[in-house]
Amino acid sequence: MEILWVLLAMAMLFAVLGPVMMRRRRGIRLALPGSPDAADPEAYGFLRQEEQDVRMPGPDHDLLDVLNVVQRTQDWRAASQLLAGTDKSDELRWQRVQAFAGAASLELRDRPGVGGAWLRAWRAEQPKDAGGAAVHAEFLVQQAWRSSTAGTDEFRIILEEARKACGEAALLAPGDPVPYIVELAVARGLGYPPEQFDRVWAQVIDRAPEHMGAHLAALQYWCEKWHGSREEADHFATTAAARAPRGSLLAALPLFAVYEHLPEVNLVQGFYRSEVVTKAMEGALYAVNSARADDPMLAHVRHLLVLFLVRAERWAEAMHQLVHIDGHVGAVPWTTSQDPAAEYVVYRNLAVAGYEANGGNPATLPG
Repeated sequence: MEILWVLLAMAMLFAVLGPVMMRRRRGIRLALPGSPDAADPEAYGFLRQEEQDVRMPGPDHDLLDVLNVVQRTQDWRAASQLLAGTDKSDELRWQRVQAFAGAASLELRDRPGVGGAWLRAWRAEQPKDAGGAAVHAEFLVQQAWRSSTAGTDEFRIILEEARKACGEAALLAPGDPVPYIVELAVARGLGYPPEQFDRVWAQVIDRAPEHMGAHLAALQYWCEKWHGSREEADHFATTAAARAPRGSLLAALPLFAVYEHLPEVNLVQGFYRSEVVTKAMEGALYAVNSARADDPMLAHVRHLLVLFLVRAERWAEAMHQLVHIDGHVGAVPWTTSQDPAAEYVVYRNLAVAGYEANGGNPATLPG
């Protein structure tokens, strides 16, 4: 038994030190802060860790302005107006619903019994407001995951309430996919059988067949850690990518499926340069390069690409993604960490170091 513990300890040590040794062999070495040899992320216009916005994956100035007003005044009307003016089929509507719900949930966490009063007032004063109903449903989902443990009675009770709220929101906005996208998270938490999940999914794709946010939510259900398997998640992702028209970010979905099934300890040298990972990265790069510059989901794909490109030591390509996303880090993979900004900055700074170790500098980096 002791030999097993020794082997496990050696494996974990290799997993931690292996990448460092590889970086040294490829010309990256540690330098003290302030040293003339130290790479300086600020030379590229990158922000310091404390300046990174952890609320969103990319800028949405209208949303931030409204959030500031709502939280300062505790008046929900500006939020209602913003959602009413956001197209139902737009990915932006889903992101804004998530943001308002998240703001109310975090307020309640920080000020129990008091925080998020504006959302309660919104529902009480305008019960037929479709935006408010969608935000309330998403709020309940976030509360379930944030305030209770998956599988407990409390968790299930909150999600059952969320399921009811999704139905109410759907009735108020028949063409809106958002209430059904919210229910995808309910389905995952409550363990809908596949047939029941498929019925919800059909409601989503009938309304927004190319909705990237919806596909990411559905992918979670099919992952091995929830109700599917690695093969089922990969099939879901590759099928969606194959059917995606040019300009759709769905071509990046297989990379998210790979990410969801990364090994906790990787002892395979060159894993991030393997055929499977490389193919998924190339699909994501294709999606990024062909997508609209203002696609609300573009930042999500860029953030995940940074992690994979850095681990594959494709420094210049990682830097090209970083110049588009630095400043906002509210996206996977950083949000899985207790400190998203710190996690992001580690990868960003490593990309800068790798780029410079291979002859790059601020002048050679294209915008």
